[in-house]
Amino acid sequence: MKIAMMVRSFLETPVPNDIAYSPATVAKVVAEGLHAAGHEVTFFGPEGTSLATHVETCSMRPFFSTMSDFDAMVSATDLFTDYRFSLADSAMAGNILDRAQAGEFDIVVFNHFESALALAPRYPTVPIAYILHDFMDGPRVETINQHSSPNQYFISISNNQRRDAPDLQYAATVYNGIDTNLFTLSEEPEDYLLFSGRITPNKGVKEAVQAAIQSNHRLLIAGNLSKQDMWYFDEHVKPYLDDKILFLSMLGREQLVKYYQKAKAVLMPTQWEEPFGLTAAEANACGTPVIAFKRGAVPEVVEDGKTGFIVDNSAEMVEAIAKVDLIDRRACNKRVFENFTKEIMVENYIQVLQKIVAQHTGSGMPGVSTSSTRAQNYAKSITRISKLLRKDSFRSPKK
Repeated sequence: MKIAMMVRSFLETPVPNDIAYSPATVAKVVAEGLHAAGHEVTFFGPEGTSLATHVETCSMRPFFSTMSDFDAMVSATDLFTDYRFSLADSAMAGNILDRAQAGEFDIVVFNHFESALALAPRYPTVPIAYILHDFMDGPRVETINQHSSPNQYFISISNNQRRDAPDLQYAATVYNGIDTNLFTLSEEPEDYLLFSGRITPNKGVKEAVQAAIQSNHRLLIAGNLSKQDMWYFDEHVKPYLDDKILFLSMLGREQLVKYYQKAKAVLMPTQWEEPFGLTAAEANACGTPVIAFKRGAVPEVVEDGKTGFIVDNSAEMVEAIAKVDLIDRRACNKRVFENFTKEIMVENYIQVLQKIVAQHTGSGMPGVSTSSTRAQNYAKSITRISKLLRKDSFRSPKK
């Protein structure tokens, strides 16, 4: 297959070290995995983007290279700051879709549907796949329905992610996978708990702090703190920092893995519908049990009683901490190798992208370039194009 892929037009991949951004991390692994499997992958991103695939920048530059620069942009009151993000994404997405329509790519993969959603109906011959990285709430679903067209396919990263958007044109659910070479099993933990993630209300740092205090355990907090969430840190985390509650700030990959390996457990008191939860897979790969709130995809990633405990509230989290030593750390590692490796993820993406190409073009020959098939069918598409461009051809948003 000839595949074009894009995450963001204004943020390079891999992202700068002090920025936490899972979609780019996953996209890099997928793109390089597809490339290693023999597919022609063109990865689009601004200058600074560097992958093992062919990379194109469309002469665009990143908007920021540090977390502080990002904070300065998103905290600005000028609405034009927000427009810049969407305008840049639309420009790059338009370039990709034009080239796909000309037969250069068999399929286009976007990691954020908003980058191409409004453009997609204008390219009915181009199969477009969106990897969904966010919680699918009402406004998102309504917006997708307003711009729906037969050539747009959705790939969820958990089954729970579909809960509030059951009627999208899903192609498959593909779980995120990690590079297990980076996460080594450790069966000799130390007596501390770990929280790893963005310092934000959604991630439940406050609840992790309280659980550690109530269970009389040390808690190490590793994560990215943005200016927008400084109030939360100052109110719910900073007052409790001492020799037992420590804030490590953002850690590099190698440092984080060492803390994973030696942690007694990783706490995930998530306060939102977590679409996947890479932290759980990373911790389990090191043999470390995960104690998590029952939200989002947690029950799909953490096996209750086997690789950690799934709880409903802080009181249950404290109880789970007391019995976490019952968890077999080798079982945690084994489950990741059986379900959440990058190899499994890449193979699943190969299958689903081939399925989309074959279904959309009617070629019946997944894995084979379909540009000639698309050209032969172009005349038949003229009627579809005119229908799709009429206002009444779009599906009405669900009330």
